[in-house]
Amino acid sequence: MPTTGATRGQHPERDHQMQKDEKEIRDLIDTWMHATSAGDLAQVLSLMAEDVVFLIPGQPPMRGKDEFARGFRIALQHVRIESRCEIQEIKFAGDWAYCWNHLWVMVTPLKGSPQRREGYTLSIFGKDSEGDWLLVRDANMLTLEPPACR
Repeated sequence: MPTTGATRGQHPERDHQMQKDEKEIRDLIDTWMHATSAGDLAQVLSLMAEDVVFLIPGQPPMRGKDEFARGFRIALQHVRIESRCEIQEIKFAGDWAYCWNHLWVMVTPLKGSPQRREGYTLSIFGKDSEGDWLLVRDANMLTLEPPACR
């Protein structure tokens, strides 16, 4: 069952802030999913830190917003991306949080058959100078779904 942070009720002010922070991270993830499906690169970029790092199996680390934007633009010329996730856990440590998700992604080429990927991601978020949560690190462990499962 999906879980979050610490035991609630012992520190009402901290609990309220944790609930607010949890909602903000859940909203960020939801916005990310919708913006990705819509091909809204500007919206996706607004959700990540400048020095973001993405770890993807079999690939070198993708470092920074600019590298992400290049890859996203290239991908959108060839595919449509749809995804959904189930948040498994969110934990907080001050201005840092981590979250792991079960993620399903459908990548549909403009010409060709869709590919389904499934797996887990581990994401680290940090608050910026304005107090907004941003994605700072993401480890994506999705694998291609075998044809027999499609």
